[in-house]
Amino acid sequence: METPVNLIESLVDKAEDYGKTTFELSKLKALETIICVATSMIARLSVILTLALFLLVLTIGIALFLGELLGKSYYGFFIVAAFYLFAGIILKVFLYKWIKKPISDLIIIKALQ
Repeated sequence: METPVNLIESLVDKAEDYGKTTFELSKLKALETIICVATSMIARLSVILTLALFLLVLTIGIALFLGELLGKSYYGFFIVAAFYLFAGIILKVFLYKWIKKPISDLIIIKALQ
């Protein structure tokens, strides 16, 4: 039969092993969450970058086309710039609702999965 000292030492060893295992598991879960959020954001940013380049080329094309229709090429660029100014004002007004809140929600959802 084991002595009470041996039982206590065995219990302490098991508790120590449990603590180490729990800590390692927590580190791995945190790493998984960080990787999941980072890869999701990188994927979304690559799509956003591609769309931004597409919009840049499309904008230049539309500006040149409008300029050709109006007789002076810079008129088309002024019209497109005015459109972007209007779009920027709308985005500023609805920034939290359309951009900040959905991105915050996405990061929270990914982090809690």
